[in-house]
Amino acid sequence: LAGQSAAPIELKEPVILLAQDLTPTETSQLDMGHVLGLLTLGGGPTSHSAILARSLGIPAIAGANQALDDVADDTLVGLDATAGLVWVDPAPQIRERLEQGRAKWLAGRRALLETSQTLAYTRDGRRVEVFANIGRVIDARAAVDNGAEGVGLLRTEFLFLTRQDPPTEQEQLEALLQIGEILGDRPVTVRTLDIGGDKEAPYLHLPKEANPFLGVRAIRISLNAPELFLTQLRAILQAGARHPVRIMFPMIATVEEIWKARSLLEKAHQSLQSGKLAHAWPVETGIMVEVPSAAVLSPVLAREVDFFSIGTNDLTQYTLAAERGSPELAGLADAMHPAVLQLIESVAAAAHAEGKWVGVCGELAGDPEAAAVLIGLGIDELSLNPGRIPAIKDIVRKIDSREAEALAAEALKCQNAQQVREKTAAYLQNLTH
Repeated sequence: LAGQSAAPIELKEPVILLAQDLTPTETSQLDMGHVLGLLTLGGGPTSHSAILARSLGIPAIAGANQALDDVADDTLVGLDATAGLVWVDPAPQIRERLEQGRAKWLAGRRALLETSQTLAYTRDGRRVEVFANIGRVIDARAAVDNGAEGVGLLRTEFLFLTRQDPPTEQEQLEALLQIGEILGDRPVTVRTLDIGGDKEAPYLHLPKEANPFLGVRAIRISLNAPELFLTQLRAILQAGARHPVRIMFPMIATVEEIWKARSLLEKAHQSLQSGKLAHAWPVETGIMVEVPSAAVLSPVLAREVDFFSIGTNDLTQYTLAAERGSPELAGLADAMHPAVLQLIESVAAAAHAEGKWVGVCGELAGDPEAAAVLIGLGIDELSLNPGRIPAIKDIVRKIDSREAEALAAEALKCQNAQQVREKTAAYLQNLTH
């Protein structure tokens, strides 16, 4: 109200951080080196704070018990994010068990890291690319350290969220080059500005909407603000002159949006060419499939793009009409629901029919129980938070793609996500024994 920005949250010592919820801006400004664990009373497993915590390997529970809000600062708290349990002033035996569990978890993680730098093939020799979802330079380092073969989703909105005016072309180019230097010759898929919904920037003057998740967001903003879009496209193309980049448009719902976006991309290329500025051209261009209409239209859209990347967080939200940030709907917003899996299958089939590749860059890509089903549905690339890459690569190497296809066929016949997870959990358990 005063026209001033809120100060970033400052942490002077390692803590378990408790919040009602964290906005994408607050999350991006956190010093995660001081966050041992994260508890949010609101939000869900695909909220932005939960996603960032997973990307950095930080234990987190979303939608925790509201009674925790009454716990005073500096209280000793125990957290088991795997089981979804929290202890306030835990007894000595609980503390000892948690410390032993943490030591075991860290040892297992070190063992997985030893093999995570090699490529991932299934038991029967099928190549599955394992890429990283990142948003900042610190994430790029984590991606390389954890064995990412590239970046399947670079969230450029973090360049736009923590300021009062849009970043310049040069600022965007420098940020992309920083990330490119860390990734080396690994390809980076740059998602154009995905803002709106729960991600706001004051200088965009977005309309007040009754349901912003169904409103002016992502590619719709870019097409409504072509100069902002052209600035970003010019920066990406120039970064591509030094490092391999792909461009990905978010929240595509119609073929007309692809045509308009590609027309502006062509315009950015022509302006750089006339200015004799080095840039990548042509550049591999794809779309995120996160709106049901895009999944249904995938046979048509596949002829217009070079690749698909399925954003399962939003695809699930829109398919099941379950808002991803609502703790009350967390059980419904499960991307393993057969309705979502059927859409994924149809998108993969449409892409392959046109000789195109298809990836998954939503949270489902980092879910151990989902790996075999996604491979069985025909997914070529899994792009996930860096901290989960070693474990997912390990699982991929244990899977036989023919068994995965049979498992996926069974999953598509299930009635709900719970039945799917029961089948996939049993398969995963057999793999690990």
